[in-house]
Amino acid sequence: MATEIRVPTLGESVSEATIGRWFKKPGDAVKADEPVLELETDKVTLEVNAPASGTLGDILAKDGETVSPGAVLGSIVEGGAAAASAPKAEAPKAAPAPAAAPAPAAAPAKPAAARDNGPAVSRIAAESGIDASRVAGTGKDGRVTKGDMLAAIAGGAAAAPAAAPAQMRAPSAPVDAEREERVKMTKLRQTIARRLKDAQNTAAMLTTFNDVDMSAVMNLRSQYKDVFEKKHGTKLGFMGFFTKAVIQALKDVPAVNAEIDGQDIVFKNYYHIGIAVGTEKGLVVPVVRDADDLSVAGIEKKIADFGRRARDGKLSIDEMQGGTFTITNGGIYGSLLSTPILNAPQSGILGMHRIEERPVVRNGQVVVRPMMYLALSYDHRIVDGKEAVTFLVRVKEALEDPARLVLDL
Repeated sequence: MATEIRVPTLGESVSEATIGRWFKKPGDAVKADEPVLELETDKVTLEVNAPASGTLGDILAKDGETVSPGAVLGSIVEGGAAAASAPKAEAPKAAPAPAAAPAPAAAPAKPAAARDNGPAVSRIAAESGIDASRVAGTGKDGRVTKGDMLAAIAGGAAAAPAAAPAQMRAPSAPVDAEREERVKMTKLRQTIARRLKDAQNTAAMLTTFNDVDMSAVMNLRSQYKDVFEKKHGTKLGFMGFFTKAVIQALKDVPAVNAEIDGQDIVFKNYYHIGIAVGTEKGLVVPVVRDADDLSVAGIEKKIADFGRRARDGKLSIDEMQGGTFTITNGGIYGSLLSTPILNAPQSGILGMHRIEERPVVRNGQVVVRPMMYLALSYDHRIVDGKEAVTFLVRVKEALEDPARLVLDL
């Protein structure tokens, strides 16, 4: 008896994955729940476990092939030879074929000027690169629904945007070509490239700067880091303070925690803070949900866990969706100053940088203090300059006087 190995559900708005590599070869023994292959999506890398114990049969999807949710990848033969699985494994090959049926949905629809299609459609459009105005809407008054967008993706409408990074380039000289290496972009890297460029093309992006004296936070951290780690089982870093400071600033300047949806502004009365984490495969942004309800210790534990699992490729898709604001720390790599790009459809992103001792004037005296430049990139369509500057000043004030974080001032 053979048990099929299928592509698991990949999460909302994720319609395909690429076979990264198989850990086993046909004929190898496998145990139930043992990882047998790795899948790459445009958000995460995940392992597919064996649904049963036995022997790996024929592999139907090779390394590098693109597959859809539910597609058959291979089979597990219970105590039998690998060849025995061939007849049963071949039959389901046609299972993914129905995905082609919705193709007509991706055809240009009747003119759709400024339709209010809802936040789900906007999010899928931003993530997939599909222009919602070119999708035939089946909702009321011709509105495009979430189902219409998913059908367009399944029908191949996302194929053109995915190819955007591949641009024509002048051929290299023969002597140089021999020393070049061409590597296919991963799904994650393609999505990073597309979304960052989309953010630049869509938002009226602007960056404002300030600097913050980190003396108070560093002294507080130095005084309590040992007892903090002993009590909470995690290190006391800077991100907990920054996250708390950002939340207070977002409460004072709600436009930075909002997003544009068509002709509406959606104000988020909750604080899901995305924390950018660098990995070998690219930048991912797991989200600390309802961060305002967490203590500094709770935030630090979440971030430490995200960091470990991001580097191991163990983050789930749901953990990287729904953020309302993002913090990115280029300082850990030595960056002195940068202009971060928005994480669409969010309206703001805070860039942290390295701490550097610099001379500053305090009470008429030149003193040396540990200073950090802060950069807030924001969507000028929704956030005015005054609001952006006010937000950054609120973050600065909270960090230079951490008692404000405790007293909610």
